[in-house]
Amino acid sequence: MTLQQLKYVIEVARSRSISKAAQNLFISQPSLSNALKEVEKEMGITIFSRTNKGIMITVEGSEFLGYARQVVEQAELLENRYTNTQQAPQQHFSVSAQHYAFAVSAFVQLLKDYDREEYEFTLRETKTFEIIDDVKNLRSEIGILYVNEFNHKVIHKFLREGNLIFHELFEAKPHVFISSKNPLVKKDYVTFSDLIPYPYLSFEQGDYNSFYFSEEILSTLSRPKNIRVSDRATLFNLLIGLNGYTISTGVISHELNHDIIAVPLNVDERITVGYITHKNVTNSTLANIYIQYLKESIAEEQSHL
Repeated sequence: MTLQQLKYVIEVARSRSISKAAQNLFISQPSLSNALKEVEKEMGITIFSRTNKGIMITVEGSEFLGYARQVVEQAELLENRYTNTQQAPQQHFSVSAQHYAFAVSAFVQLLKDYDREEYEFTLRETKTFEIIDDVKNLRSEIGILYVNEFNHKVIHKFLREGNLIFHELFEAKPHVFISSKNPLVKKDYVTFSDLIPYPYLSFEQGDYNSFYFSEEILSTLSRPKNIRVSDRATLFNLLIGLNGYTISTGVISHELNHDIIAVPLNVDERITVGYITHKNVTNSTLANIYIQYLKESIAEEQSHL
């Protein structure tokens, strides 16, 4: 097994396609397929299962990829230390998250401080089930979501099945996000009775639109006015344009969102927000830096509550 073969395996996992990976690596598809088979034969494991829907990473493959990434990363550090080239290798880093402004703030900070000529970073604000699936199948290194008393049994069941670990970031009391021009901003807290006249905004969850995968707590409650959206920018625009509301943690980036106000919701509930990682994969340096920025961004915004 060679270092180049390890890089081939990592690129196939990242691309989710042998043909696409071959294009990115500038080699023929048969050559790449043969290289993968050689690694699997030498290691005595199946790294990828081939299905009608494309490439899937096996449980053995997930563990192998964790070690492979460490080997390649250390080799690149060694090359940079003892060669004359001044250019660091292109780095890859991916995050999948529910629609949290603090996740974006941390991502912005990471990019500002990551002074390189080349990199490929991905931030996916996506659905709850897809966050779990992304980290399970190594499309993302970090996933950000919440659990509470209502959904924690279901969410943790999926995490266990995917060999994923939940790391708590903070616990929060529920708040409503509303426009700074909404009459409710004058209140110290709001009740569900106060919210009846206003449209309720929530994020759609696609094929997994179960109450357990909702991004908003208390999603089982009936409301007279409901609007579902797919992205945070649309939700915030509707909060402002229609005087709507949504339920979240109260932690919002004041630097990125000037017109949205968080007001406490008078309910006996708690929200635990955290990040998930794969049990068989060691955090990369970029992942650890991003997690630190997450904590700093959350602490900064919590100071405004």
